[in-house]
Amino acid sequence: MPRGRVDAQPAYVLHTRPYRETSLLVEAFSRDYGRVALLARGARRPHSTLRGLIMAFQPLELSWSGKGEVLTLMKAEWQGGQPLLSGQMLFCGYYLNELLLRLLPREDAHPKLFLHYRNILLRLGEAADQQEMAESGLRSFERALLSELGYGLTLDRDYQGQPIAAAAQYYYEIERGPVFAAQRDAARPTLLGQSLLDMACDDYANAVTRSEAKQLMRRLLAYYLDGAELHTRMLFI
Repeated sequence: MPRGRVDAQPAYVLHTRPYRETSLLVEAFSRDYGRVALLARGARRPHSTLRGLIMAFQPLELSWSGKGEVLTLMKAEWQGGQPLLSGQMLFCGYYLNELLLRLLPREDAHPKLFLHYRNILLRLGEAADQQEMAESGLRSFERALLSELGYGLTLDRDYQGQPIAAAAQYYYEIERGPVFAAQRDAARPTLLGQSLLDMACDDYANAVTRSEAKQLMRRLLAYYLDGAELHTRMLFI
């Protein structure tokens, strides 16, 4: 875990909750230290320098110190450049944050995932077509998150190492990969080979790919969340 003092660390706030009368407990996602728990002392006081800065989806530089599980937030500086999220894009942002809170271990650095998160937030903030962006952005991030956690998806070859055929149908078996569906089974959902190939390229322009990718990722996340329900998914519903 981080020791001593950390200065000017790029980070995003994932979640906050009140602590005692004037402080906040902050869960942050930092570039070089991963997910960290911070105590923002006095952040709820009217004249606190932290008041108004500790907000989700905005790029910050955070400085903290301490040696325990919960570190002390010393300073926060807003970096700008991120459009505010609203409407459906705001719900998407909360969904990303909940995934990180539920699946990402504390104090485990994932700089590539941090960059992916930053880029997805920018895309959500600038999206012209909100529905397509919601689908493609979320699927891309879900896949990147599972890959960073060591649960990478096999998408361009089946479980036997054979190339995926675009026109064929496949079952996706968790921790095994695509299995050619010689016969359709109504009890087991299948995916078109083209959908798997599109996902491998992070290409969600095709409506069928978006639909099948959503169902696959929902099943995979339910498995790795051990069946725990996501609160933001209920908000979407």
